[in-house]
Formats: sequence, C-alpha cells, structure tokens
Amino acid sequence: MSLALAPSVRTAHPTARPTHPAAYRPQPAAARPAPVVAPPAPVPTAAPAAAAPSSPAAPRVRAVPEGTEARGFVLYVGIDELKAAADGTSLHRIVEALRTLTAELAPSAETYAAVALAPEGAGGRDVDVVRLALQDPSALARQRESQGLSDDADRHPDGVIIDISRKRVLLDGEPAGLTYKEFELLQYLVLREGRTIDRHELIDGLWAGDDEIPNERTIDVHIRRLRSKLAHYQDIVRTVRGVGYRFDRHADVSIRQASTPSPDVF
Repeated sequence: MSLALAPSVRTAHPTARPTHPAAYRPQPAAARPAPVVAPPAPVPTAAPAAAAPSSPAAPRVRAVPEGTEARGFVLYVGIDELKAAADGTSLHRIVEALRTLTAELAPSAETYAAVALAPEGAGGRDVDVVRLALQDPSALARQRESQGLSDDADRHPDGVIIDISRKRVLLDGEPAGLTYKEFELLQYLVLREGRTIDRHELIDGLWAGDDEIPNERTIDVHIRRLRSKLAHYQDIVRTVRGVGYRFDRHADVSIRQASTPSPDVF
C-alpha cells in the first residue's frame, strides 16, 4: 500500500498545393465551368482507445498449505534506538506510524507490537536479533545448526533444562508440561536471574493489557502451580518473604536461549 493517459490524436490539416499558372487565367463567365463543390474532406477520427489492461491480480501468499488459511503476517524491523535517533525518529514513532498505516489500509485489522531486547554489546545484525527474539523458526533452525545442536542434546540424563528458544522445560529429560502462562512466569524470573521480583512487577510485566488483571493472591497461586510442576526442582523458584520471588540457578540447571531474550511487550 497509474493512470495511463491515451495519446492525443492530432488532426491533419490539408495544405494547398500550388497548381499550374494557367489555372488562374481569367475566363469569360460563360466559359467558366460551374464551380464544383468538393465534398468535405473526411476528418480523421481518433482510433478507439485500447481497453485499459485489467489490473493484475494481487499476489497470493506464498505456499499456503492445503487446509490452512493466512491469518496475518509478521514484519521484522531491525533498528536500534541509536540508529532510530540518528534518523530523527524513535522505535515508538515507527510502531505508531505502522499501526496508523495498517488502520488506514485495513480498518478491521488488529495489531500487536513487541520490541526485541538484547544484552548490551551482543552484536549481530539488528534484524537477525529481532527474528531470534521473536522465535522465527528458520532463524532458530539456522542458529541451532551453526551451534551444532541437535535433538540429542535434549537427552539430558539429570537436571533441569529451561529452553527459552523452544518454550519448554525438561526435568531429567521429560517435559514438565507447563502452561503458556506458567512458562512465561518462569521465563520472566529466569531472564532477571538473581533479582527479586515483586508481585506488582509480575502483574505489570505479564498481564499488561489483559482484560482480567490478577491480584497478588492470584500470582501466589500461579507460582504454587509452577513449583508443583517443577517437582523436586521447585526450589529454583524461591520465595522472598514480604517481597516477591527470585530464580536461583543450581549446578544442575541449564538455560538455553537465542542470542537475545524473549521480547517484552512494546
């Protein structure tokens, strides 16, 4: 998210040709032939304009498997705050401009924006950082291939594997079966390792924008369910009385993630 103008037609005006001088000698009126009125010369008419070619059909979404339908798309934008500032803008203004354009082109569309976070000095191309943070399957596959990882690496005999890249937790090689929200809760603590997170921050970080905002007691219930699924490794999520919760890494805990943490909501 051209108009073709038909070429103008120039009407040819006839030009007088010079005739023999005798044709201009005066003659007696009787001998003069009656004037012959020549029929008007046909005026060239413009050729009918060719029918405007029909607009080409909009390209279809590439290779949508049978039995599925396209429900939206992701546009990866790679730019950090310093580059945005050098261009005279900011990430927030870019996001709002894209949202406004989407609303103009398709008022019924719904939008959701996220910002990819990375440790300072992580390096790499901005767009690759964004794709990894947003769990783009092809980017994750290339990263695992470059690191020489395979599914065999998941067969850890003992301990905990918190796989942020693939959104799962393994306990002694078996999936812990966490719900989406339980994993997000654990991930939030893991990415802030060593810092005690109070309940209000958990609510603001994980439930911002939801229709139903939990209270502090609900957070305690979520933590209790999470810890029960961690079984004998539940003490990696430690309760700090009167403050909140903290992730404690043990020697038997392995954390796997892309080069960037999972994104927080923009």
